[in-house]
Amino acid sequence: MARPPVDPRLWRHARSARRYLALSVALSLVITIAIVVTAVALARVLAGVITDPSRRTLGGWMTELAVLACAVAVRVVATWVQSRLAHRAGAAVVTELETAVLAAGARMAPRELETRRTELAVVVGTGLAGLRAYLTGYLPALLLACLVPPIVLVVIAAHDPISGGIAVVTLPLIPVFMILIGLLTQGRAEATLAATTRLSDQLLDLFAGMPTLRALGREGGAVESSTTSARTRARRAGDQDVDLGASDRAGSMEHRVRELGDALRQRTMRALRIAFLSSMVLEMLATLSVALIAVAIGLRLVYGEMSLYAGLVALILAPEVYLPLRMVGERFHAAQDGMAAADKAFAVLEPESAVAGPDMPGGVGPVGESDEHDHRRSPQGSVFGGVIAVRDLAVRARDGFAPAGLSAVLRPGAVTVLAGPNGSGKSTTLQAILGLITPDRGSVTVDGTDVRDLDADAWWGRVAWLPQRPVLVPGTLRENLELLGARVPDTSAPGAPRVVDELEAACLATGFDAVLAGLPRGWDTVVGAGGVGLSLGQRQRLALTRVLAADRPVLLLDEPTAHLDPDSEAAVLAALKQRARAGATVVVIGHRPTVLAAADHIIRVHAEAGDAPAVVPR
Repeated sequence: MARPPVDPRLWRHARSARRYLALSVALSLVITIAIVVTAVALARVLAGVITDPSRRTLGGWMTELAVLACAVAVRVVATWVQSRLAHRAGAAVVTELETAVLAAGARMAPRELETRRTELAVVVGTGLAGLRAYLTGYLPALLLACLVPPIVLVVIAAHDPISGGIAVVTLPLIPVFMILIGLLTQGRAEATLAATTRLSDQLLDLFAGMPTLRALGREGGAVESSTTSARTRARRAGDQDVDLGASDRAGSMEHRVRELGDALRQRTMRALRIAFLSSMVLEMLATLSVALIAVAIGLRLVYGEMSLYAGLVALILAPEVYLPLRMVGERFHAAQDGMAAADKAFAVLEPESAVAGPDMPGGVGPVGESDEHDHRRSPQGSVFGGVIAVRDLAVRARDGFAPAGLSAVLRPGAVTVLAGPNGSGKSTTLQAILGLITPDRGSVTVDGTDVRDLDADAWWGRVAWLPQRPVLVPGTLRENLELLGARVPDTSAPGAPRVVDELEAACLATGFDAVLAGLPRGWDTVVGAGGVGLSLGQRQRLALTRVLAADRPVLLLDEPTAHLDPDSEAAVLAALKQRARAGATVVVIGHRPTVLAAADHIIRVHAEAGDAPAVVPR
């Protein structure tokens, strides 16, 4: 389906572009009037000087020359103001869309976000920046192409109907060729964006495993034949579980990344060749059309069939008829990369599933409509029992359901372990408990209320969640600890010793006290995105400390003892059991014998192959 010249979704999601569009239309109209006045004034002066010898003095044409100078000045100023506004609007629109896409991405369910994270990174990181070319070049040229040719054609036809007729016949040739070339270029731009996304996905995967590769001495991409040797080096590095998959892929990744880079370069060069070819075609068509008008005017002037003034007006305005269309064709290619990225952004901002609205926890609703959940219930404050019931839970997976028909009751005061093979749906079960995904069958209730009917903010405020990849934001360790409500208080404040004791107990249980002892700035130590500056084990300890120090009645932990040594693992499990004995609902995903031995209840989770139901029951 062909993309409209001005995508209406851009004006819906970028409010700053609306004012710019109105001002740009007004300035384009001023430029058009200036073009006509300039041509008429210049033709009067030239025709008069040639045909009237008595007026070949500067004083005789002062009025026309003043009008001509004013028209040229107005055109220059209007063009400059339009360009300045376009650059400002371009920056504002790109920032507005990037913010909206990031906000929409944050609302995605974890499973969907995982599959689209590279697409979002490319669109927000570099793709939407191409919209600046759309707003600063293509859109002003498009507005001029809509205003200038009709008005100028009327002026030409009023002075010389034959030249107007020639322009009317030849003018459609430029849009026809422009559309044909534009459709081809649009496909190339989309292919280039797809190639960029694939390349970024490969690079992100490689970079994510780079710390492990460096710890193993394999950052150069050499693949060792012995997995046992690799695991031995990993244990010496201090992490018990490492992503050896990233290491094993390093050798093949180098060749694959090089192939993707070459393919991206070739696609980009093909798109550039088409852009240059299209410019040549448009220039040739415009030149031939103007030449045809000029020859017709010249022949009729020789035979005295028209006045010199009318011929000069038509000849001066003829290039102005074709110039805006040529500019649209030339700048169309520069805007295609940005519009291809904008299509991806609009797909995030306006998903088809958004019609479900508030019945879709974790789904992406319209940006700015955060008050649609007022009808949902909050957990009942002081009578909150923390009983989580999972009934016949089934979630669609790639080859069936994972989990499939899971039923369990998770009660306070006990450590419940979800066990099962990889891919059985353990992590998905936690996401369903959180309300981040909608089950295809079955339900999850909290104290008898379906989790989808709870107020999400109120429910999440009672849950401390440790995912497989803990979220660490750029900032200080103190700021990361406070994400779940824990605090590093001032020891001089009243009541601080009790809070400090709880925090110290959590640090002692996870081994993070030793990490803090080795950091000169302690809790004020700054880390980068994803915890850059800390080792994998230290990040896990910080995330665990954050969960244990949070005063929340429900603890959901996905592989909490990964990357921990046996002593630290025993301390963490003991702390979890203590939290359970204090009345918390503790749900742990684990497969290690030590984790299973610490469980009060073990729930086996399994997947099942089969087709999803046609109707999703509530």
